[in-house]
Formats: sequence, structure tokens, C-alpha cells
Amino acid sequence: MAYAIEAEGLVKRFGDTTALDGVDLTVPAGKILGVLGPNGAGKTTAVRILATLLRPDAGSARVGGYDVVKQPVAVRQQIGLTGQYASVDEDLSGRQNLVLIGRLLEIPKASARKKAGELLDRFELSDAADRAVRTYSGGMRRRLDLAASLVGQPQVLYLDEPTTGLDPHSRNEVWHIVRRLVDDGVTVLLTTQYLEEADQLADLIAVIDHGRVVADGKPDELKRKIGGQTLQVRPSHWKDMDIVERILIDLTGAKPARDNDTGQLNTPVDDPVLLSTLVRRLDEAGITADELALRLPSLDEVFLAITRRKEGAQP
Repeated sequence: MAYAIEAEGLVKRFGDTTALDGVDLTVPAGKILGVLGPNGAGKTTAVRILATLLRPDAGSARVGGYDVVKQPVAVRQQIGLTGQYASVDEDLSGRQNLVLIGRLLEIPKASARKKAGELLDRFELSDAADRAVRTYSGGMRRRLDLAASLVGQPQVLYLDEPTTGLDPHSRNEVWHIVRRLVDDGVTVLLTTQYLEEADQLADLIAVIDHGRVVADGKPDELKRKIGGQTLQVRPSHWKDMDIVERILIDLTGAKPARDNDTGQLNTPVDDPVLLSTLVRRLDEAGITADELALRLPSLDEVFLAITRRKEGAQP
């Protein structure tokens, strides 16, 4: 398998603080790695090392086949970076920002203007192309920031919490753009604190806590690691909750979690066949359900379980 990003044993210290304590990461070409972790876990430090903005104290990393320490110029020619906050100049227009970045990358002026126009079209910013960026909405600025990171046509893109502070609509726009980039063959390393974001976008997940990777794998693999599935039932009529509860106890041998505010009952199950059995039992009892589902744990539940387990293991 070809890896666009390979990091082994990365260590980075700031005085007495160890930000990274032996981090290993691999990202196959054309895939999205979601890097999760609480504030201060080391996510941004890892990105900065992979972007050649910091030198590791130990370990090694290669991006696009180039060593981040020994071949930083070659690495920079492979990558784009979008940080947590828009880095464009608010006094310039969107077009001027992109042309400026193109010229800084030594792209000829005519080519830089052509590239800027293409990116403005691609990110649906053409109507605002000649307006000052300070008049843009948060979502528009983030789209422009993403466009700016693509002027150099990177093969690897680092997105460090790219939707911080965005409303749900703008966040969905960014997700759509990221998916299109990957469809075009770009490899993405995404750091985020939005678990839903990682669930929506990432092919692979790495959870970093206290400077170490404490879990990694495909999203569904991580969900299965912390337990089986959860059976959710919400009867159409609140008065039926007691009957549904007794049916669930009879089927699973365990008392379900009951939320009287939402009218929902949840119970862990190991056998997915129970869902069809439950449907039959509800039908026999003349009970209808507005919601009936069998789901894996959410990434939020995975994240909390993993980080709590890690804290509990520490002295």
C-alpha cells in the first residue's frame, strides 16, 4: 500500500512539557485520516511537524516520500495547510488573495490569475471574487482559505480544525468540498474536535491523548472495540413504554436505559437478530414505534470511552 504520510516515533518537547511522546501515523494516498483528541493532546504539534514548521526532537516522518527534516523544500511542494483560523488578508479581495499566493509560489502572473479564477469558481466564490474579504461571511472565508491552500496544487492537505466556529450550514459546505478534493486524489489529514465531522469524512481515525496515539483504525472498527450495538426504541405512545420495557428485558435479560423526556428506551445487544424478534413482539402486542434502530456506538461514545480508559490507567 502506498502511504502519502508516514510518521514513526515522533517526539516533541517544549521545555518540561512533552507535546508528542512517540506518535506513529500512516495515511494511504487518496484517503482521509481524522486525528481526534482533547485540547493539548498534541494534534496541532503533529501537523506542524508534518508541515515542516517544527522539527521533531526524535522520530521520523515522510510526506509524499520525502523526509520532513532532510527534504523540507520537497515536502512543502507536496502540501497545503489550512489552520484553525482563516489566514487570508481581509483588506484584499478574494481574487487578490489567491493571485498573491500564486505569485509567492513563483507562478507566472497570468497563470496565477487563471488559477485564482478556477478556484473561485470551484469554491462558488466568483460572485464575491472582487469584494474585500472583510465583507465575507465565516463560511465564505473558510472556503477562500481552503482555496488558498490549493493554489500550489498539493497532493497532501492538512486541515487543522477547519470548521471551528462555523454554523452547521457552512460546516456542511466545507465537508462537501473536502469530499470533492479526495475524489480528485488529494490525501487529507484532518484534525477535529467535532466527532460527527470525523465520522462523516474520515476513512481512518487516530485518537491522540497526552501526546500518544491511544487508538486507531476505521471508524466502525473503533466503535466495535468498545462494545456491541445499541437497540433504540421509541414507542408512538408514551403509555406503551412499560410494555416495551418488559419486552426488552425478556429479550435481552437486562433493564434498558429509559428516557421519559424523549420516550426512548436503549439497551445494548450482541445479537442483531433481536431487532427482527423485537419487531414481531411489538406487532403481537399491537404497539407501533416512531423510532426503531440498531446502531453501533457513536464516535462521541468511542472517544469518551477511550480517553476515560486512558486516564484511568494513569497513576
